[in-house]
Amino acid sequence: MSKREVTAAITLALASLGAGYLLGARTVLPVTESLAPAPAAPEPTLAPAPAKPEEVEAQATSESEHDSDFEDVDEEEEDADGDLSAISAGFSEPCKLVLVVRTDLKMTSGKIAAQHATLACYKALVKKNPKLINHWERTGQAKIALKAGSEDEILELEAIAKSLNLCARSILDAGRTQIAAGSRTVLGIGPAPVSLINEVTGNLRLL
Repeated sequence: MSKREVTAAITLALASLGAGYLLGARTVLPVTESLAPAPAAPEPTLAPAPAKPEEVEAQATSESEHDSDFEDVDEEEEDADGDLSAISAGFSEPCKLVLVVRTDLKMTSGKIAAQHATLACYKALVKKNPKLINHWERTGQAKIALKAGSEDEILELEAIAKSLNLCARSILDAGRTQIAAGSRTVLGIGPAPVSLINEVTGNLRLL
């Protein structure tokens, strides 16, 4: 075999090897790509279902009943107040606010909790005696719940408290839930020094 024939044979062999490699790569590549995991499809998000008419009505009724528990303060009480600014307390003297609850009305715990006698007393003293309110807050904001058996007892306690220049506020129920409209439910007295409030409510029992 001549040198030219040997060279041609080598060239043909190399060309065959190159062609075979390219054909093999094209065959394997799609298989390799097909084995790659497909990207996960995003999970569909579901819009919240619209509330049914009866559910909307029930929610509105519930909110209305909750709001109805916040009743009125006797409007004549502010005019009957003594000198609310006259009460003071020593630097470390304990103070408290008492809530006298009428037990004859048989109010539930939730109904009692909704009566805002604490807020009524607080708002009155913030205007007339903020120094006493600040002292009460600084010394722990003590609140005591006591029992009264009738409206007459509530009125008597209120009159005594006012005669001592104590803040006293009673709540008149609007009558939209458990009890009759205009019922005097809870009397708040204070905040004020413990010794002074005890002159009014010292004989009452805890609720």
